[in-house]
Amino acid sequence: MLFYLALILLSGLLFGRIVKLIKLPNVTGYLLAGLLIGPHVLGIIPENITLQLELVSQMALAFIAFTIGLSFKKSYFKAVGFTPVVIAVFEALIAVFLVQGMLVLTGNDAPFSIVLGAIAAATAPAATIMVIKQYRAKGPVTSTLMSVVAIDDAVALIAFGFSVAIAKAINNPEAGIVSSILQPFQEIGFSILIGIAVGLFMKFPLRFFKKSGNRLVIIIGCVFLTSALATLCGASELLACMIAGTIFCNISSESDSIAELADFVTPPLFLMFFVVSGAELDLSVIPQIGIIGIIYVVFRVIGKMAGAFIGAKIMKAPKEVCRYLGPTLIPQAGVAIGLTIVAQTAVPEYANVIRTVILCGTLIYEIIGPVATKISLKKAGEIKEPSEKKPAKNQ
Repeated sequence: MLFYLALILLSGLLFGRIVKLIKLPNVTGYLLAGLLIGPHVLGIIPENITLQLELVSQMALAFIAFTIGLSFKKSYFKAVGFTPVVIAVFEALIAVFLVQGMLVLTGNDAPFSIVLGAIAAATAPAATIMVIKQYRAKGPVTSTLMSVVAIDDAVALIAFGFSVAIAKAINNPEAGIVSSILQPFQEIGFSILIGIAVGLFMKFPLRFFKKSGNRLVIIIGCVFLTSALATLCGASELLACMIAGTIFCNISSESDSIAELADFVTPPLFLMFFVVSGAELDLSVIPQIGIIGIIYVVFRVIGKMAGAFIGAKIMKAPKEVCRYLGPTLIPQAGVAIGLTIVAQTAVPEYANVIRTVILCGTLIYEIIGPVATKISLKKAGEIKEPSEKKPAKNQ
């Protein structure tokens, strides 16, 4: 296992530098490194090892959500208002309705179309955050994007919960639709409660431990605790960790220094997460997706871009946000793959088709998504290429 971890770290670092030479984000290199050394190409890392490394993904996603939460200060929301919320709702729901509608129009079964289309709401924050950190992006598009990808998780859970409830009701009219509809709200409620509890608790041990090493231990322990409690309660780990970060940054004057400390542990963790994600991608699924996969991949992107544009226009956001936010919402990974497991309970006869489509979509989105994010933020004037003389922090 130590050999595989070493290989993951070093191959990710090497490919991150290689793609940087052709002006691509580091995260693209990490994904390509994992794809190359993974079980589906060279086979250096066996498939059973990638399954054992899921803990790495869980830890990385927990830190990604926590660091997003640390940026949600009250002063920020006073400045931006409800704009990110409205945009998140529009970009998620329009993508869902568009994919669902196109699937039904092309003759697919209604419950299947409803469930698969609902997964289109999910957006993966990990790749987006990595691009923002690498290029030190700053501006209205970046700040709006950080909020939207965080809120998107809650919107996606609610939309998916409603869709699964409707699909189950169509397949089994005798089932209780009310309890099915309430399920996503219960999940979100538990996530919020766990996040609030850990966010409040985290402030107290920091009073007694002032050394950086001890504080880093507290940060890691609290983030892992939040993720574990969410898993035990059947709640969203991403949402719970995001809420914990949000609560902490609004009750503690030390949140900025804590965020800087967290940056010491996240680079290798994020690198391993994306290499492992790349190793899990199977190129052989691409020919299997057919017209259903093409509809999902294409119309989800159209829905995300259209929804972001409409939401931004309604809220009279800056023109850069209206124009460039949409393409930054393309990435999709962990949450979507997790939702496929729940989808099996609603339409078990379509479980293999749904998983194949989502895995193939993940492969496409995770490779083109970071590139689209970089291009959009650059056109918006919010990133500059890091020079060799003055490299970006943690690169």
